[in-house]
Amino acid sequence: MSGIRVLVVDDSLLFREMLSQELRKHLPFGSEVETANDPFEARDKILAFVPDVMLLDVELPRMDGIEFLRRLLVQYQQPTIMLSSTASYRKLALEAGAVDFIVKPAGNILHAGSGFFQDMVNRLVRAANSSEPLPGASCLSSGLQQKIIAIGASTGGTEALSTVISMLRPPLPGIVVVQHIPPVFSRLFAERLNAESKFKVMEAAQGMPVQPGEVYIAPGDKHVRVKKNGCGYLLDCAAGPRVNGHCPSVDVLFHSAARAAGAAAIGVILTGMGGDGAKGLLAMRRTQAHTVGQDEGSCVVYGMPRVAWEIGAVEYQLPLTAIAAKITALAGE
Repeated sequence: MSGIRVLVVDDSLLFREMLSQELRKHLPFGSEVETANDPFEARDKILAFVPDVMLLDVELPRMDGIEFLRRLLVQYQQPTIMLSSTASYRKLALEAGAVDFIVKPAGNILHAGSGFFQDMVNRLVRAANSSEPLPGASCLSSGLQQKIIAIGASTGGTEALSTVISMLRPPLPGIVVVQHIPPVFSRLFAERLNAESKFKVMEAAQGMPVQPGEVYIAPGDKHVRVKKNGCGYLLDCAAGPRVNGHCPSVDVLFHSAARAAGAAAIGVILTGMGGDGAKGLLAMRRTQAHTVGQDEGSCVVYGMPRVAWEIGAVEYQLPLTAIAAKITALAGE
């Protein structure tokens, strides 16, 4: 059983810390737990952390959990289990879109017993895997459909991406790109790559299926995430707060690829200032995805690839002109 990413949203600091502590003991190896104290902090954590499942309390400051869930599910298909000390909220929670409802134990949660936490973990794992194919189901789509390539870049990235994309040749899995770029220019950049490469290149849009032989450029004012859809993937494009100072953020894309594709993904980080994408690339590598980083000598700014390299997120560090061949080789494994 692989690890999952859990976001705990509760306004009690003591409850959050005690619950997180117990979850870390009982969750599968490789799992991660993050916390938030209200819906607004939770929204930011969803974008940055990309949880597989959220544990959401009903009674929260600034906005109650049920209203938050109703608003959230309009944009994000976020599996959510609701928590409350009041069992009568169950019907409202499920009607709002929660996949499950858990009644909080009375008193100190640490006295709930291992059975309570094991049951909670079982429910979390089921909710996190609810979008995956059923056990024994066969994927009739091609191997390329089941893989995905995620690329992130910033300063100097438009030329670096032009070099890489123009050197690639179909057939390859679908490629999703985050380049730090203003709105409108992202569409123009997609049109440029479409004209100079062998791929169909377009600006990403909400709900687009990721197809082999196609390249999707994040809009200049929206985060882009990939979501598992049977044996393939869909794009989730939505405006949101800046992550690492950027929207779109490379970290948001990479974290989503780690969650949705795991070892079936390839992550590539190119020239850019700052550290956006480094932690997301590390998350990809931890799920056995192949990861590639541009080397210092060929970068306009050796910022993002440097941070990724220093934290151990980069499996292969290569000059720009060697990256396309490595992507092709890794995609063919």
